[in-house]
Amino acid sequence: MNNALNQLQPYPFEKLRALLGGIQPNADKRPIALSIGEPKHRSPSFVAEALASNLDQMAVYPTTLGIPALREAIGAWCERRFNVPGGWIDPARNVLPVNGTREALFAFTQTVVNRGDDALVVSPNPFYQIYEGAAFLAGAKPHYLPCLTDNGFNPDFDAVPVEIWQRCQILFLCSPGNPTGALIPQATLEKLIALADEHDFVIAADECYSELYFDEQTPPPGLLNACVALGRKDFKRCVVFHSLSKRSNLPGLRSGFVAGDAEILKAFLLYRTYHGCAMPVQTQLASVAAWNDEVHVRANRALYREKFDAVLEILAPVMDVQRPDGSFYLWPNVQGDDAEFCRDLFAEEHVTVVPGSYLSREVDGVNPGAGRVRMALVAPLAECVEAAQRIRAFIERRKP
Repeated sequence: MNNALNQLQPYPFEKLRALLGGIQPNADKRPIALSIGEPKHRSPSFVAEALASNLDQMAVYPTTLGIPALREAIGAWCERRFNVPGGWIDPARNVLPVNGTREALFAFTQTVVNRGDDALVVSPNPFYQIYEGAAFLAGAKPHYLPCLTDNGFNPDFDAVPVEIWQRCQILFLCSPGNPTGALIPQATLEKLIALADEHDFVIAADECYSELYFDEQTPPPGLLNACVALGRKDFKRCVVFHSLSKRSNLPGLRSGFVAGDAEILKAFLLYRTYHGCAMPVQTQLASVAAWNDEVHVRANRALYREKFDAVLEILAPVMDVQRPDGSFYLWPNVQGDDAEFCRDLFAEEHVTVVPGSYLSREVDGVNPGAGRVRMALVAPLAECVEAAQRIRAFIERRKP
């Protein structure tokens, strides 16, 4: 067996099941889950229709590179969304369809990391656990950058020692962040590109929450915006990951893309060809329909705005909680033991949230997620409001 498997930690939801396993929750209250970040809004009907009308493509072997129509739709979407000048993105070289960002983030790490005792994969802390597991299984060590309140829940990149950058092979970014919802400013992205050039590492920007934001006039910047601002037409050392799961409420479609540096994507395509993970053609054609439409995405954001407004009105008077820059998570400070808070909330109110310490790693005695919980506002509005009311009542009972 691969010895690196022994380095993998239990997934946060395994820890959560163990925490709650022996508890009998209040039977008078129906369960409400704010734990798993699975979108619950209705999937677009026109995407389902495109999928159904192309089921005959199940008789066709898909290619790893994907059909031209999908790569062209993705390239055009990147141009519109991130103000990329026409002609900069070659759909045949700068775009690669993938079966969701989770699969792609893992496989990408196996492609890029050159195994060695000094190899580092640098990521925010707290973080999406795939970054860590992918690093271990690629023969690298993860290095965690704390995301704390005093830096707006973004890593303090200026505080990273030079020797860490020198050993870094991949820098994972997540903006808006999971679980914090924090955005990385474009100026910071530009500075990180300069660091990548200086120390020869790859920036892997996980932007799967990029289409969940609050101001329709100010979409959050991404790594491609920074490349444009720097005139970086080759997107050197820069790769972005996007998905239809959150943007279009299509987590079960397992459809996303990777875009950026053509030389890196050429190697990634080679890896994926052996990996055997081509996207079915009918899924690709349904994805074309999704990437070509923004009406349903704006409607999706409106639903999340409504939920954040309602939930924050209920919780803000009794809880240290703020509206994030983006995503569908709240990251409140519970002023104490986060696991105990989650356990007692489940027992008394039948509401499930995730301890922040389960989403982070302790470094030098500090776990940046400790004392916080993650709440995913993915349930329907009425359920989110009821959950917030129960959480408020729970907090008010606990006050001395």
